[in-house]
Amino acid sequence: MADAKVIPFGEEPRSKRRAKRAGQGRTNRSPVPLAPVPVPREEKQQPAGGTAEQPEQGAAAGGEPDGGGWDRKIAHGLNFLRRRITGEYDVDDFGYDQELTDQVILSLLRPFKEKYFRVEVKGIENIPEKGAALIVANHSGTLPVDGLMLQVAVHDHHPAGRNVRMLAADLVFMLPVVNELSRKLGHTLACAEDAQRLLERGEVVGVMPEGFKGIGKPFSERYKLQRFGRGGFVQTALRAGAPIVPCSIVGAEEIYPMLGNSRTVARLLGIPYFPLTPAFPWLGPLGLVPLPTKWTIQFGEPISTDGYPPEAADDPMLMFNLTDQVRETIQHTLYKLLVQRRSVFF
Repeated sequence: MADAKVIPFGEEPRSKRRAKRAGQGRTNRSPVPLAPVPVPREEKQQPAGGTAEQPEQGAAAGGEPDGGGWDRKIAHGLNFLRRRITGEYDVDDFGYDQELTDQVILSLLRPFKEKYFRVEVKGIENIPEKGAALIVANHSGTLPVDGLMLQVAVHDHHPAGRNVRMLAADLVFMLPVVNELSRKLGHTLACAEDAQRLLERGEVVGVMPEGFKGIGKPFSERYKLQRFGRGGFVQTALRAGAPIVPCSIVGAEEIYPMLGNSRTVARLLGIPYFPLTPAFPWLGPLGLVPLPTKWTIQFGEPISTDGYPPEAADDPMLMFNLTDQVRETIQHTLYKLLVQRRSVFF
């Protein structure tokens, strides 16, 4: 507290006495205002709406009271529910629901990308601002979590907020709940016809050519790319004239270390493999919790295909060379990222 000036009783302040003496020598002039007596700060009272409340007024001056943001969110949520109930929302011919994807599904996946796996994204500028592109990535992790993280990463880090239309195996669309969610997310069957239609519409399409061979490989073969099939994705890109963007994902291999594969159980369930990890199936549902590894997703320089003639899509030698080029680029980048990585979890 600041010290107040003490004025003895019966004695006028010097400023007042000087004002009186100056006033005696003046005629027909306005009186000189008296200097105010200093008052301790703690005794000063701020008027309503004065300096003490200026920060709150500043927030209000911004055009929105404290509860305005929540009011907007509640109103937006109610409108969203109303459109869901009445069916007033758009779905394309593949089943892609952009509103549900952006506002609900990606919002649920985003904490895993940012907080759990702490995904670091590099080379996002290699994905074009607009127009078609084919992202080709390695596949791993026992469960296809890498495809979901890839989709969230592109949507959140790309300047245009582009959505990746992933190509998925037919098994995905045979599962009751997974089928519907995949369609809503914009995924479609991994076939040349669907992929070409999406590329011709200017979409960003994602494919993981290793398929089940990559996602179901044992932990001892981690980060060793499996065969990329017959190069069908290259043929599709050539016909659509879309650039191929190699993508390398590090971190997904360790979320479910697959130590074994029970082929007998896999045949009974009708699935490609039945993983045996340190936690699954021994811990039951808890064994499905992935390890919190540190991820890096790097997009390489795009490989242009629009310079080839239309008949190039039917040239098997060209498809083989381009497929091998993409595969070698991804494998080399994986090794480079692994050398730079300090730890699996940090």
